[in-house]
Amino acid sequence: MSTRTVNRPERASRRTHRAAGDRSKTTSRARAGSVEAPGTYLLLVGVIAVLVIIGVVMVLSASSVLSLTSYGSAWYFFQRQLIWTLLGVIAFAVIVRIDYHHWASVVRPLLATTGVLLAAVLVPGIGVYVGGSRRWLGIGAWRFQPSELAKLALLLFAADLLTRRADELHDTRRVLRPLLLVLIGVGALVCLEPDLDSTVLLALIVGSVMVAGGITARHLALFGGTGIALSALLAVAAPYRQARVLTFLHPTADPSNTGYQIVQSLIALGSGGIEGVGLGAGRSKWLFLPNAHTDFIFAVIGEELGLVGTLSVLGLFFAFAILGIRTAQRAPDRFGMLLATGVTVWVVAQAAVNIGGVIGLLPVSGIPLPFVSFGGSSLVFTMVAAGILANVARQTNQATNHVPAHAG
Repeated sequence: MSTRTVNRPERASRRTHRAAGDRSKTTSRARAGSVEAPGTYLLLVGVIAVLVIIGVVMVLSASSVLSLTSYGSAWYFFQRQLIWTLLGVIAFAVIVRIDYHHWASVVRPLLATTGVLLAAVLVPGIGVYVGGSRRWLGIGAWRFQPSELAKLALLLFAADLLTRRADELHDTRRVLRPLLLVLIGVGALVCLEPDLDSTVLLALIVGSVMVAGGITARHLALFGGTGIALSALLAVAAPYRQARVLTFLHPTADPSNTGYQIVQSLIALGSGGIEGVGLGAGRSKWLFLPNAHTDFIFAVIGEELGLVGTLSVLGLFFAFAILGIRTAQRAPDRFGMLLATGVTVWVVAQAAVNIGGVIGLLPVSGIPLPFVSFGGSSLVFTMVAAGILANVARQTNQATNHVPAHAG
């Protein structure tokens, strides 16, 4: 654990979160001391680093033609991605050194800031309107998407609440009601942008923390059933969402219009074969495949690097999931366990939604591929979340390395 000097309120807050955790953690951590290797933290950092490097390389390849035709330089999107990647790496390096317990002290101001920013996005003249959606704040090409901050804020809120009120899980008014009210409030603002995909992801993050936190099966069933029903209703309520669902069910019914994007994505994946056509040699990015460097970068990976490339990316996300689960299971306390669970589900679920849309197993969404797709605020906040997860893993390793030899 960190030995830095902290003030009295901070010490009290940290004691509260540790006391609320399962006291059996000390024993289980001691038992795991002989098998828990420092490699868990290092492997996690390594997986994240490889995914980020793949993202930078593939953004350069996937965006070069669009950059050249739109801005006169093949390096335009790549240069912006480099800047955002540098910011993300700096954020990760800072966050991984901050004791994750300190995040409990910023839950309320962070949640309030998120609400203000989400409301500001909806105000004409303030929120940036692009492609039928008002999801960004910013000037020109430099934009910030508050829904990315909402993922972090909701994760911290849910983990903090379920830690402080660990002994009141059966009290609906004390636990379930505040969780649902905050989720509904934030989710409604995001849905009004409109961004149903991010709203569903927010619900998945909170739901995963609720499951890990021990919410009763009856309440989980009510939460899950209501969420599925609302998602289905909203999916067919708007004409463009209804068309997206129908296109997913029958992508070849209108290959030159509504089904064009998914058809081109499947063509790109199929043309890659086992080894791919070669890095930079793909044809789909020559303005055949829309959003090739953002939502559909996985299709470009499949075309240029083939099945080997796509399986490698899938393997990296699988490794992230395994390391995230291991970190959650062996976290020093309940708060760390809930944070690790939420971050793992955040990244893995977002990757599954993106890849599922690219290969035709799910409706196409505007969700980027974590660490890989072009995107500013998405990359930075994903790196922040990964930094929190890495800090939990780091403290777990430090704790197990100090377990006495006879403890096993």
